[in-house]
Amino acid sequence: MLPESTPELQALIERIRAAGAAGTPLAITGHGSKAFLGGAPHGEPLSTLALRGISSYEPTELVVTARAGTPLAELEAALAEQGQCLPFEPPRLPGADGQPAGTVGGMVAAGLAGPARGVVGSVRDYVLGATVVNGRGELLSFGGQVMKNVAGYDLARLLAGSMGELGLIAEVSLKVLPRPPATATLHFRCDEASALERLNRWAGRPLPLNASAWWAGSLLLRLSGAQAAVASASRTLAAEAGGEPVDPGQAGPFWDGLRDQRDTFFDHADEALRQGRGALWRLSLPATAAPVTGLEGEQLIEWGGAQRWWITAAAPATVRAAASRLGGHAQLWRSADPALRAEAGLGPLDPVLARLNRQVKASFDPAGVLSPGRLIAAA
Repeated sequence: MLPESTPELQALIERIRAAGAAGTPLAITGHGSKAFLGGAPHGEPLSTLALRGISSYEPTELVVTARAGTPLAELEAALAEQGQCLPFEPPRLPGADGQPAGTVGGMVAAGLAGPARGVVGSVRDYVLGATVVNGRGELLSFGGQVMKNVAGYDLARLLAGSMGELGLIAEVSLKVLPRPPATATLHFRCDEASALERLNRWAGRPLPLNASAWWAGSLLLRLSGAQAAVASASRTLAAEAGGEPVDPGQAGPFWDGLRDQRDTFFDHADEALRQGRGALWRLSLPATAAPVTGLEGEQLIEWGGAQRWWITAAAPATVRAAASRLGGHAQLWRSADPALRAEAGLGPLDPVLARLNRQVKASFDPAGVLSPGRLIAAA
């Protein structure tokens, strides 16, 4: 546990206590690479960057503990030296200078994951413990022997995706994994319906699947694992479905670009935003869901069908309805229209979930001063 006596941490605790007493909102921030995500940051900036450094790393135990302001690049470099990685591939989104950025605290608070998430799990699945400052200015530690509240929640993992609304993450312990010894990427030409059918069928077979992406009639499939398993699966899928191997020199940059949201599809999204031709939406659906209907625009499908990106000019209600019909939900990701910012976040919740969200928020931050409005869109 990070000692409360650490000067950098003590300063943050005092800021939060004062803000809670005065009712002053605080906008928790790191590199600011996810400032666009969710509701607009509101309140006095509260930076975590002074809390920097890897506190402990046990490669043989597959566990690393890092402070919230530690650059994601710094953590990944340390893991790479030991042949290990964050398997959920957190996006390295651009910071204020346009270069890939992100901190460990922001990674957990945003809860974002890259192409492999549909197979390996989310950020939440790799959080072992955390030290957090709640809205009362209390330093809490969860982890080790898992601490749960009376409702059975794993509180450390509850922080993943909370957008700072539950507390300032000071330090986090993560499970890491060895980098796979072999990877291969196959390319298939097929339409959307065929791609979804194939992905769902392959998911039920003992194949070393790791990531997938369908866009504009092309399906790319990444395999990873033992050399023999990857080679065998590549031959099988080539014979059965006409999969063509992609040169590693092209495949690697493609998956990196997709992870960091800087590939061709996201370039198209940026262009659409600049020209006022629509917004970028993220639809979270069951992987088995049929193709989305009722929307016009450009679509990218990831996570075996569970994540579907849309560049569309459709109204927010139309996009949300399209996702709801398939058993999922839609999140406004980026828009050049300031009026749409109120539609960001997870969207209006049903009454039961809204009540639960308010109760959890109140238990951590009774004065409501920590990153207010970042997670849940206004109704």
